[in-house]
Amino acid sequence: MDFSLCCIMLPFILPVIAGCVLAIRLESAGPVFFMQQRTGKYGRRFRMLKLRTMVENADALKKELSAENQLQWPDFKIADDPRVTRVGAFLRKTSLDELPQLINVLKGDMSLVGPRPTSFHVNTYELWHTERLEVLPGITGLWQISGRSDVDFDDRVKLDRHYVRTKSLWLDVKILFHTVGTVLTRRGAY
Repeated sequence: MDFSLCCIMLPFILPVIAGCVLAIRLESAGPVFFMQQRTGKYGRRFRMLKLRTMVENADALKKELSAENQLQWPDFKIADDPRVTRVGAFLRKTSLDELPQLINVLKGDMSLVGPRPTSFHVNTYELWHTERLEVLPGITGLWQISGRSDVDFDDRVKLDRHYVRTKSLWLDVKILFHTVGTVLTRRGAY
């Protein structure tokens, strides 16, 4: 299903990605794509691809902003993050920054639906968190349709464990359908 849907969507999505790339390039210097090591199935690390939404030196600025973190460690999120560019804010609110992850799906690193891959290493996980690593990580999942940025890591893991235990084609179709509504309403996005 993943491969077929990606092949169907790519001709429509590539022009959208090209437009986003142009907007990023016009607004700020630096690479248009952002690649980050993420933790996937069985704890294997892979390079996840996104459109860049922050200034080029965002990682260096993260330490300076650590006191403003609004989520429980190991997550890091700041509303109105000063590192996010104007174009980046739009890309995040519309989830367009996630579109290049279709390449990760085609490579087999990710699925369309599953637990979101974390940027932090599996060594950070508590034992009960590791159940989420039994399936491929996804571009979308129960977390995205249940609050997105408003859900802390432990609550996301509970949703991920529920997904792993009840995984089915029908559940994936329902999540994909609900993801469209969540993205269009921009619920939980910042």
